[in-house]
Amino acid sequence: MAPAGRVTTEEIAVDDVAPEPPRGRGGKVRTARGRPVPWRTTLRRDWPLYALAAAPVVFLLVFRYLPMAGNAIAFRRFRPGGSIFGDEWVGLRYITMFMNDPTFWAVFTNTIVLGALTLLVCFPLPIVLALMLNELRSRRFKRVVQSISYLPHFLSIVIVVGMLMQLFSLQGTVNQVIEGLGGEGVPFLQRPEWFRAIYVGSEMWQTVGWGTILYLAALTTVDTSLYEAARIDGANRWQQTWHVTLPGIRPTMITLLILNVGTFLNVGFEKVLLLYNPLTYETADVISTYLYRVGLVSNNLSYAAAIGLFQAVIGLIMILSANLISRRAVGASLW
Repeated sequence: MAPAGRVTTEEIAVDDVAPEPPRGRGGKVRTARGRPVPWRTTLRRDWPLYALAAAPVVFLLVFRYLPMAGNAIAFRRFRPGGSIFGDEWVGLRYITMFMNDPTFWAVFTNTIVLGALTLLVCFPLPIVLALMLNELRSRRFKRVVQSISYLPHFLSIVIVVGMLMQLFSLQGTVNQVIEGLGGEGVPFLQRPEWFRAIYVGSEMWQTVGWGTILYLAALTTVDTSLYEAARIDGANRWQQTWHVTLPGIRPTMITLLILNVGTFLNVGFEKVLLLYNPLTYETADVISTYLYRVGLVSNNLSYAAAIGLFQAVIGLIMILSANLISRRAVGASLW
């Protein structure tokens, strides 16, 4: 026991710790008497944070939420020069049209196939690259690899498509190599069977380095004492990766997987539009490019709005299902 009038180390440690503000239902900060803190006080205290959030919120309101009102023309006939919400109620006419349109279902199938290939190939590769970089001992070599893999993400889609055309055109680099080896040139960009491989390969090259950043950041949060305990138990490097590293970054993996599933049907519009041509419509035409031709080129905006609404509903169902399955299967989810 400490002498009278002297404060012990334990008392100093306890007294120096600022108590967490009490919270009520919903996580709201409350005063010592249990009353909620007025929003004006919170705004005055945390105004820099609200100022930083203002621009993204305004962006989402203007470019994401306000355009939702335009979905009304999926059920109304829209005529240029008339009301932006349509002039005449037609009910499910446009929905019935695309449901009975074989061209739409061919486009929908292409979107599913291209989205699935992109997800299966491009989702696990950043994880693999992050695990490989995490095992490197040389920091200089690690930085060089990171810089090289990150660079394609910052290239414009137009530049990437231009590079692909230079590589895979009939007189491009790839065909020059094939002809130099005694083969015959292949018109890759005019063959429907080659479009998916070119698209997925370019997506992999462009996105794998950028996705690695998130997993490398997640790897820094894994407790190093777990590795020491695994080594004491006799685990090798592969067993440590499987039982310690992967479970440690599982929340990040699940979050990114759910987000990717939510954008499953939004296959890259810009790259497909610049890369495809009428000869490759069979495998290259996706919902976004079909909407562009039907809505803006053919000026059938109501029909395009009905297809877009259908695409949005399917995307919402997919992300809700993925979140529910993830929460029940592995205990991690977005909400």
